[in-house]
Amino acid sequence: MSTTVDKYFELVDQHQQKFIETLREVVAIPSVSSDASRRGEVVRMGEWLQARWEALGATCKRVDPGKQDLHGLELDLPPVILGQYGNDANKKTVLVYGHYDVQPALLEDGWDTDPFTLVETADGRLVGRGSTDDKGPVLGWLLCAETHKQAGLDFPVNLKFCFEGMEESGSEGLDDIIVAEADKWFKGTDVVCISDNYWLGTSKPCLTHGLRGVSYFHLQVEGPGADLHSGVFGGTVHEPMIDLVHLLSTLVDPNGRIKVPGIYDQVMPETEEEERSYEGLEFSHSALAGDLKRDVIIHSDERMTLKHRWRFPTLSIHGVEGAFYAPGDKTVIPARVRGKFSLRTVPNMEPARVAELVTKYLNDEFAKLGSKNVMKVIESHGGRWWYSSPNHPNFVAAARATERVYGVTPDLTREGGSIPVTLTFEENLRVNVLLLPMGAADDGAHSINEKIDKRNYIQGIKLLGAYLHEIAVTDLTA
Repeated sequence: MSTTVDKYFELVDQHQQKFIETLREVVAIPSVSSDASRRGEVVRMGEWLQARWEALGATCKRVDPGKQDLHGLELDLPPVILGQYGNDANKKTVLVYGHYDVQPALLEDGWDTDPFTLVETADGRLVGRGSTDDKGPVLGWLLCAETHKQAGLDFPVNLKFCFEGMEESGSEGLDDIIVAEADKWFKGTDVVCISDNYWLGTSKPCLTHGLRGVSYFHLQVEGPGADLHSGVFGGTVHEPMIDLVHLLSTLVDPNGRIKVPGIYDQVMPETEEEERSYEGLEFSHSALAGDLKRDVIIHSDERMTLKHRWRFPTLSIHGVEGAFYAPGDKTVIPARVRGKFSLRTVPNMEPARVAELVTKYLNDEFAKLGSKNVMKVIESHGGRWWYSSPNHPNFVAAARATERVYGVTPDLTREGGSIPVTLTFEENLRVNVLLLPMGAADDGAHSINEKIDKRNYIQGIKLLGAYLHEIAVTDLTA
């Protein structure tokens, strides 16, 4: 294996500029899934991937998830591209997932350059929408396979892939496809690898073994049959906005402590092994404050900051629907308002129990007001958390690959956000799922001037290949 991997690394170094040009080609396809006018571009991006893999010799299957109602327009959902490269019964089978759609981006949003023209800066950044989220990593798998074939190197595993075009818009239709194909196209999968997240910092690679879930709630308060004039009715009616603001204020304190009784009872206890895992991580409050542009960090201890990002539930208030929010003054009493908030959940919290506790608490708090308005709690989404042991052979193989490419032991991290497809794959394929990030913490995914560092892109292509070689010789039953 050593000779083959060394040769592969050498070839990746030799083809750096060609790989950057390939990234430039796909960044130029504005595959914005939330924009109806660019739905054709999303489809074109999926077709580009399918054609490139088929030219390499892969067998592909285009699955159309159905229709979507986007702001009153009925659109075809972009295809999910399933594929298989290699079918050797003596080799392990790895399934990789990625997405080829991107977030919206306009030059007038504040970009320094055209967001759909990849720019290589003097300090080694590759700037362009989708460069890190997720076109760079998706290309990494393709370029890894192409490099092996062009050099006559034996590809170490059978590679299945699942690339979707709706991740940035809720992955509509994907779960149904995974469930339907679990015992068909995905049959025989040994492990899953997803490269769609980021390092904890900017210089040290990591492996991610946990994600928080999210339960999203709408809190609606309804009063009079129409909006009212505050000069006529202020002080004479129960105002829905006053009730709503009061209820929202009872959910969480200024230091982030959730005030819903029983909400912490399901949280998985900390272990000594977990406590040790926070040692030596590439994380600092000074770097975080720099990213935030202001020091508004709640906790004084860096370890506690990470714990509240990774292993404790949090509650955030996101906005109010139905209230006046435009510039200027308007003395209206809104008749109906809807507050929106979410809880990020962690092991071992169950979404149904969370919804039960939140609903009971808000009903109890509303009853204390003695208001004649009508209050309703609506759970719009209840996604579960995901947690995997970093001691699983899939993670051990990835750690060895990381050490080979970067010369350091990777940080073992969890993330505060959610990647729902991770849990869907794990539950339906019943195999281990690994998150193996390519990009760094400062890549600015979803933001202006999104980038991936040239170092991360090129070394990341090496990492994906090294990981496949390590999996090939790893006992996954250990």
